[in-house]
Parts: sequence; structure tokens; C-alpha cells
Amino acid sequence: MHSKLESANLHSMSTSAESSREQRKRATTRALTETARRLTTERGFAGFTIEELCAEVGVSRRTFFNYFESKENAVFGFAVIDSGQERLEEDFIAAKGDLVDDFVALTIARFALFDPIEHAAELFAVIEQEPRLLKAAFEQQEKHERRDIGLILRRTGDAGDAELRAEVLVQSVGALVRLCMEQLLHHHSTEPFAELITRRLQLARELYAPSQKAH
Repeated sequence: MHSKLESANLHSMSTSAESSREQRKRATTRALTETARRLTTERGFAGFTIEELCAEVGVSRRTFFNYFESKENAVFGFAVIDSGQERLEEDFIAAKGDLVDDFVALTIARFALFDPIEHAAELFAVIEQEPRLLKAAFEQQEKHERRDIGLILRRTGDAGDAELRAEVLVQSVGALVRLCMEQLLHHHSTEPFAELITRRLQLARELYAPSQKAH
């Protein structure tokens, strides 16, 4: 039998190895996206193949599809769900707090995991050059929204109007995220994303709260 110390060391080694694997995966994901955007800028989206993209990065076609479902998703940086995000989502499903607060906490944690602001300017430049990519971006956004609705239903069950409630929650938080992105990207806010969305959530709750009529 392992001693408690040995078990702790084994757990630490496993966690460290998993963390290293995730770091390597994210580095490869980033390399594929950066290269896909550069090739799109240089040649146009139709001007290169997945095989040419893989050759530039030094990975196989099979490896590419472990990271992205399509060439469009590589340009956008919409990677296949990784284990870090899956853990965040499972934690959300198991949580017992306020549903809205917990969903916003999940949104904040995802933002911290992927930091969409860091390379947003590159993506906007690519879309400006290739406007037809917008359709694929909207389709991917809709897919993510449906996934989030599914997560909420796994937590709450699907009885009654549960699906409609989940849709309203996902769309409402999505609107708050877009307001925060506008603040960060175009108004160069120095406030952290977590503070921006938390304040807007509070304002939304105040706006939708039943008005107190004077007696």
C-alpha cells in the first residue's frame, strides 16, 4: 500500500503531467491558429489547404482534427473542447449556488482560460479581409450557445419551461459578454473582465427586479 505521502506525490506528478500535456496542447492550438490567420492574410482563405497549414506548423492532418473541426475554426481559434474547459463545465453542473451567478462564474473562468482579447485584433483583420468567414463565425457561436443550453439543462433538468429559461439565460449573459468585449476592445478599459461583467449583471438584475410602488 502507498503511504499518504506517496499517494500525494503520485497525485502531484499526475497533475503536473496533465498540466504539461494541456500546456503543449494549447501551444499547438495557438500555433495552428496563428499560422492559419497569417496564411489567410497572405493568400486568402481559399489560398491554402489544411495539409499546407499542418506542414507549416509541423503536425499531421490527423493531429489537426484533434484540435479543430475545420479550417474556419482554426482561423477563429475555436478549438475542440479541452479537458480544462470540460472540468469547468462539470463543476458548473455539480454546483448548488444561484444558477445565474454560477453560469457567470463559468463564463469568467472560460474567459481567463482562453483570453479572447489578446489576439482579437488579428481575428478582426482576417474577417475584414474575408467577410464570408462571418457566416461560419455566427454558426459556431450558435453551436456554443446550444452547448451551454445543454449544460444548464443537465444541471436543472428539462421539465416545464426549463429549456426556454436556459435559452434566456444564455442569450442574456451573451449580451453582457458582448458589452464587456466592446468596453475592453474599443474603449480600452483596464478593468478586468470579471469586474465588468459582474457590474453589468448587477445592473441587469436591478432593471428586471419588480418595481417598488410607493404607497
